[in-house]
Amino acid sequence: MKASTVKNTLMMTLGTASSAFAASGGREDNSGIFVWIFLGFCALIVVVQVVPALLLFFGLAKGLSKNKAAEPETVKSR
Repeated sequence: MKASTVKNTLMMTLGTASSAFAASGGREDNSGIFVWIFLGFCALIVVVQVVPALLLFFGLAKGLSKNKAAEPETVKSR
């Protein structure tokens, strides 16, 4: 019984994956130079947005990790 269960599971797995092997031809890329310029511009926008976010995150982590055990100072009155 166990061997047939393993065999059935293997056949079902290979049967569903067989359609992935049907299209073995390479996909032709017809992207022009303007498509690549647009994608580069989008990547530039993402990088420009991520850099300040990382700086803020590391600043927050640095501020939270500081030792806050400073003693309060007394103020002398006149």
